[in-house]
Amino acid sequence: MTAALLIAARVVAGLLVLLVAGYGTGALWFRGPNPRALRIALIAAWWAAALGGLAGLIAADRLGPAIFALAGLAFALWWAQIRPRSDRPWADDVARVLHVERHGPQVRLHNVRNFDWRTRDDYTPRWEIRDYDLDQLIAVDLVASYWMGPTIAHTLVSFAFADGRHLVFSVEVRRLAGEDFSAIGGLFRQCELALVAADERDIVRTRTTARREDVYLYRVAMPRHAIRALFEAYLDTADTLEYRPRFYHTLTSNCTTLVYDMVKAIVPGLPWNWRLLASGHLPEYLYDLGALDTRLPLAELRRRGCINAAAIASDSDGHASPDFSDAIRRGLPAPEGAPTPPP
Repeated sequence: MTAALLIAARVVAGLLVLLVAGYGTGALWFRGPNPRALRIALIAAWWAAALGGLAGLIAADRLGPAIFALAGLAFALWWAQIRPRSDRPWADDVARVLHVERHGPQVRLHNVRNFDWRTRDDYTPRWEIRDYDLDQLIAVDLVASYWMGPTIAHTLVSFAFADGRHLVFSVEVRRLAGEDFSAIGGLFRQCELALVAADERDIVRTRTTARREDVYLYRVAMPRHAIRALFEAYLDTADTLEYRPRFYHTLTSNCTTLVYDMVKAIVPGLPWNWRLLASGHLPEYLYDLGALDTRLPLAELRRRGCINAAAIASDSDGHASPDFSDAIRRGLPAPEGAPTPPP
């Protein structure tokens, strides 16, 4: 091997060491053993091995790289045994798993969430059993809740039935009680993934009213057969998660990418786009696809789609009004063929 190739190989190996060391640091920090002092000690030892490996590459000494290789093997074996679980002490709002019973078009859903939120931390838990007729599905809406600037939004999908009811599906982080979610931790198996089915008076209102996030509602153009197929895709996901839990991942298994995976199976050829990762820009992506009301500029759809004021005004004595769903849709533009929102 020539000197140039040898140097190039060492540079590539050094970058690989740094990459593995960086990932291992995140993994140890977010999933390493308690107490914190022990995690810090493990990270220090991990970096000592990594730096020894780098020094060995520079000095052409095989001992340092060999030690880091053994440390990497030990890390890989530890990391492989960290599996998603369903039996942990979960936070109240993700404590239950959605269970589905199907009898043709008739669906019974167990553990539909319908909390009464007064503040982010003050609420009355309520889990319900609800029956739905899939033949009565008539519309689907996108709800985008901005909690971290204009680039990142939480994506929810709300289904409308002919009897006036709405059901929202939301892919969420299944946090432990008292645990705070970190977007960085979401890269390192910090939390499991939850699929929540909820009443709009719970899952939308908590964002508009209890958390005061900026929430936008967009009416989506989708034929009824595709609406039903998407609803059933959510039910299939619920069936899978009930018996095979999985980790939430900030980039690959989140509130937007999982919806894209489901829609892609219904709409072949649906293009991938960077806005699926920068979820705050998802409405722009849908607008470009013609899935929103393109008779109006997107800026006008966004202005009219901000539902915070309507949601807050609809409250009755600090509680969600029974007509919450109608109130947040009043005056919203709808794509051609979609049910007309209330005047």
